[in-house]
Amino acid sequence: MSRVVEVRRFERVGAHSHIKSLGLKDGKALPVAAGMVGQLKAREAAGVVVRMVREGKMAGRAVLLAGPPGTGKTALASAIAKELGEDVPFMMITASEVYSAEMKKTEVLMQAMRKAIGVRIREVRKIYEGMVTELEVRTGRHPYNPYQQVPVGARLRLKTRSEERSLSVDEAVAAELIARGISKGDVVWLDAETGRVTKVGRCVEAPEEVRYDVESAPRVPMPSGPIAKEREFIHTVTLHDLDEMNARRGSVFTLFFGGREEREIPPDVRQSVDETVKRWVDEGRAEVIPGVLFIDEVSALDIEAFSFLGRAMEGELAPVIILATNRGVTKVRGTDMVAPHGMPLDLLDRLLIITTEEYTADEIREILKIRAAEEKVELDEDALNKLVDVGVKGSLRYAVQLLSPSLELAKQKGRSKVTGEDVELAKELFVDVKQSMAYLKAYEDKLLK
Repeated sequence: MSRVVEVRRFERVGAHSHIKSLGLKDGKALPVAAGMVGQLKAREAAGVVVRMVREGKMAGRAVLLAGPPGTGKTALASAIAKELGEDVPFMMITASEVYSAEMKKTEVLMQAMRKAIGVRIREVRKIYEGMVTELEVRTGRHPYNPYQQVPVGARLRLKTRSEERSLSVDEAVAAELIARGISKGDVVWLDAETGRVTKVGRCVEAPEEVRYDVESAPRVPMPSGPIAKEREFIHTVTLHDLDEMNARRGSVFTLFFGGREEREIPPDVRQSVDETVKRWVDEGRAEVIPGVLFIDEVSALDIEAFSFLGRAMEGELAPVIILATNRGVTKVRGTDMVAPHGMPLDLLDRLLIITTEEYTADEIREILKIRAAEEKVELDEDALNKLVDVGVKGSLRYAVQLLSPSLELAKQKGRSKVTGEDVELAKELFVDVKQSMAYLKAYEDKLLK
């Protein structure tokens, strides 16, 4: 007897997957809204930044999110990205990535900035559109292997609600028809200039002999109007995509095929791309979508990287840069200079600084409730109180980390709801930073140095 296995969809609960937006109403932050809790001033300031980005008034500026660890700086950046919407590019990196790549620091930062700037390209192309009613592929001998047959051409017949027409295509289009598995009953697009074939799906009015009980292709209606028509295509790419395309001298469509080894892009290529994009904008063929580059732990950058950022953020095609740090007054990396947040003073003068504050006990309680709901952890009142106490006396991150282990311990005892006893046991099994430091001091003589 066969066993029925329930198929579950993939679920990934991230650290900030519960955040939907900044939780603002008429510019004012709600105490608890859209996954955000507390930090009212910081959220309202972030709302002002979002409006400035949408109005194009943030060019050449940057924002610094400063505050102690665990006060929601990354959550605030994620909320800004959600608030801006999917159309606005959002690139998130940590400062340590600048040193781990096999290229210059400035090149890593430049590529990150170019990835945060989108270009929406509009292109009108002549295409042939219709349902395939007949398809005949002619084959011939391979020029270098007489035992192998290759396509040398094809004839297909397309049909719409108002027209039916036969087309003859060359060997390149015939090979693409075979590669894409085009058959009778499929709705296709044929680019009149490049011969590129796009399979839209299976026609709902396909003949009965080409219908299947189970199909992978979606069902689409039969096209209307003439077979030969002009259609507007919109391609959204980033400046970095265009840089790569020009660096390898490909076409726009090569963005979607193959790859290349990571290498630095020459400045003249970027200059050529910038001039091309400006020309497209002037002609009305494209529009620039300024995005956001978020650099976490920015104090890990050195003086060279800071100098580059200060110059690059003033360029014509520069994204909005959001920086985050939990450092106080410390040395700027690569120098003996001590400065606030470990950043040069001339760069700090150009930043809009948003500060975050430590959460209160009531705010920690609300955050734990939200995270428990996101991770599908049911808590009783005693467990919630103990976790709030952990967040107040220890750290909020440690309290959040105890949610899932506590649930697993409750399941071992046959319960679906986490109790205070489960939280206490999880605290014994998984220590926090303070307990870890006490452990290191106790075994200092026995640990390697």
